[in-house]
Amino acid sequence: MLENLKIDPFGFREYDARWLYPNDINSLGIANLGKGLGSQIIRHTKKSNPRVIVGHDYRSYSEDIKNSLKKGLTSTGCYVEDLGLSLSPMVYYAQFNLDADAVAMVTASHNENGWTGVKMGIEKGLTHAPEEMRELKEITLKEKFIQGDGKEKIIKNFQEIYKNDLINKNKTKKKIKAVVACGNGTAGIFAPDILRGIGCEVIELDCNLDWDFPKYNPNPEDLEMLHAIAKSVKENNADIGFGFDGDGDRVGVIDNNGNEIFSDKIGLLIARNLSNKHNNSKFVVDVKSTGLFLTDKILKNNKCETIYWKTGHSHIKRKVHKEKALAGFEKSGHFFFNPPLGYGYDDGINSAIQVCHLLDNENKKMSEIIQELPVTYQSPTMAPFCKDEEKYTLVDEMVIEFKKIKNQKIKIDNQEIKELITVNGIRFSFDDGSWGLIRASSNKPSLVVVTESPTSDQRKLNIFKFIDGILQKTGKIGKYDQKI
Repeated sequence: MLENLKIDPFGFREYDARWLYPNDINSLGIANLGKGLGSQIIRHTKKSNPRVIVGHDYRSYSEDIKNSLKKGLTSTGCYVEDLGLSLSPMVYYAQFNLDADAVAMVTASHNENGWTGVKMGIEKGLTHAPEEMRELKEITLKEKFIQGDGKEKIIKNFQEIYKNDLINKNKTKKKIKAVVACGNGTAGIFAPDILRGIGCEVIELDCNLDWDFPKYNPNPEDLEMLHAIAKSVKENNADIGFGFDGDGDRVGVIDNNGNEIFSDKIGLLIARNLSNKHNNSKFVVDVKSTGLFLTDKILKNNKCETIYWKTGHSHIKRKVHKEKALAGFEKSGHFFFNPPLGYGYDDGINSAIQVCHLLDNENKKMSEIIQELPVTYQSPTMAPFCKDEEKYTLVDEMVIEFKKIKNQKIKIDNQEIKELITVNGIRFSFDDGSWGLIRASSNKPSLVVVTESPTSDQRKLNIFKFIDGILQKTGKIGKYDQKI
């Protein structure tokens, strides 16, 4: 029986593509995606045979999906260079190292099994922005394909080239004892080797590859994964714990006492450390990040500027590139380092290395370094279900609602809204530095809710209750993935 083409239009997300496989996309749909991407690359590069770097993560079905994608790419005239089993940052690095024209990484990142997706980019160090995703969707769904005669070749041993690039530039003076947790995802064959290579003593946790993810999804925002790292840090008296996501572009951090440090605060510590060497630098952070960047004395003394921008690895990457910022930090654990520290893209292992440099430079434990920051009470990232076709409209309604609340001076936990940021959803803040955020998830049918207060844990909770009350009244949200 002939397979019928299947490709759900909602799989084309804000800055990458993700589907449930084979329910929402099948192999013919993936091949068409390859044809669409190949056609787009050819139009942008104005080359009839552009070179495209391709890799795949460790899922039971990822290699099959990659093979379908390659068929589509080569049918347009693209020359595919296949790295095999890869991390997303390894594919990004290969575009620089091999001077290629574009990248396509088959990965579902931290999503549950059943999901697949592609992270792609044309300009070096950058991934597709919303306008490029819209263009790709149009080309693919309307089958505006270029026909050509492409070919493919296998690039052997590139894993070692990528590992050595990070190792050789980043040797540490101290022997830092690090728990390295990979949730049985692809980072397991990279992170331990690289961190050992720079001089760390590594304790491996779930670093063997297992596409069933028997314990939990490799997701450094997942509390189950963070608790497992914390337990291992305490048992092994380690200096630091690192947790990497499924495709290695994000990291979560646990201090020496087994306490999670949210990634935005790790970003602030790294920014402080970097600002001492790099005065007058710019840093870009996403709207889910702590308000402490704006009030930090060290950043102010070093004449550094912080810009709050749209959440999403592609958005922050592009803003870092455009502003020529030294680094960018996302609360989800995507960190971006421009030269001389990196190539501008997000690499979870390079981010962990920057934390190691921070420990290397300070004669203090991680718990002591974090205590130097003012105390704030932060919620985890919470995601209530909301249909893909409703989430953006609902967020637009929330923007209108909170503008009304501000204008009418309606109090939330006895505080009036002082400022609204609407570059990505709605972030409202009060005089005491407390804030709340509602935005649409870019890669799942859900919203994203975050709250923070420097005043009290109760205020953080009260802001969440206020947000949740307004969302529940809409009747358009479902169960949360986690709640405070």
